[in-house]
Amino acid sequence: MPEPVKQWWARRQFSRGRAVPYDVGTYRSGWAAYPELIRQYHPELNHGIVLSQVPLAADVLLCWECTAGHRFAATPTEQRERPGQVRRCSAWCPECSALARPQPVVLGEARPLPRMPRRPAPALCTKTPDVPSGTAFVSECAPRPASAAEGRLRSGLVALIEFDASVNAVKVSRPFFRHTEVWPDIVLPELRIALEYDTVGRHGLEHVGKRQDADLRKDRALRAAGWEVIRIRTGKLEPLGPHDLALSSVGTKSIARIIDELRVIRGALLVDAYLR
Repeated sequence: MPEPVKQWWARRQFSRGRAVPYDVGTYRSGWAAYPELIRQYHPELNHGIVLSQVPLAADVLLCWECTAGHRFAATPTEQRERPGQVRRCSAWCPECSALARPQPVVLGEARPLPRMPRRPAPALCTKTPDVPSGTAFVSECAPRPASAAEGRLRSGLVALIEFDASVNAVKVSRPFFRHTEVWPDIVLPELRIALEYDTVGRHGLEHVGKRQDADLRKDRALRAAGWEVIRIRTGKLEPLGPHDLALSSVGTKSIARIIDELRVIRGALLVDAYLR
C-alpha cells in the first residue's frame, strides 16, 4: 500500500542507516525519459526530496502539480503508466482529464466548432549565450542590485568566501518569462548555489502572491539545472524551500548561518576549501 512521502523517507532512512538514503541524482537518468513528470514534480511539495532521489518503482505517494495549477497525489508507477509519454500536458492531471468536455454537436451533425487561433508565444531573448543548462555566466540582461541590504550581504560573503562575484546569471533549460536564464541575487558558481534576499518591500507587496509564485518557478528552474537555492526570508515571509533561512537582518551571525547552510548542502569539506 502506498505510504506518504515523509513516512516513506523516514522508513528508508532507518532501513538504509543513512540520513540521506538516496543521493541527489541517483535516479536522474531514469526520470529523464519523462520530461512532463519532471516539470510537474515540486520538491517543496514533497518535504524537500527531489525527484532524482526517488526510485521509479517506489510505492510512495508524491505530490504533483499540472500546468493548470491542479495538485494531486500519485505514485511514480501510476504517473509513468499513464498512456503515452508525449501528449497534452492536461492528460497528466486527473482533474484536467475529468473536466475535459466532448466536442459539441450542432443539429445532430458531428461538426466540431472551429478552434480559436492560438496567441503566438512571446519571442525569447536572443542575448543569452548558447551554453549548457546550469552554466553560470555574466548576463547583459540582468538588472542591477537595488537593495542596500543585498549589497551588504554580498560584501560580507566576498570577505569570507572566494567566488566570482561578477557572475550574475544561470542558464536554465525552460524559459523563465522571455529568457532562458535566471538572475539570482548572489551566484556562487563554484558551489552551484544561488542566494536570494527576499523582503516584503516598502509597500508589503514584494515576494507575495503572484510574485511568490514566480519565485517558486525560478527555484524549480534552478534545481532542474542542478543548482540549489537558499532564500534569505526577512520580515514575516515564510520559508519556501528546504534550505531557506528566516533572518531579521544582515550581520555577522546571519552570514555565519548562511555558511553553515552551505555546508549542509555541499558538505563542509568542499565549502571550507573556499573560505578565506
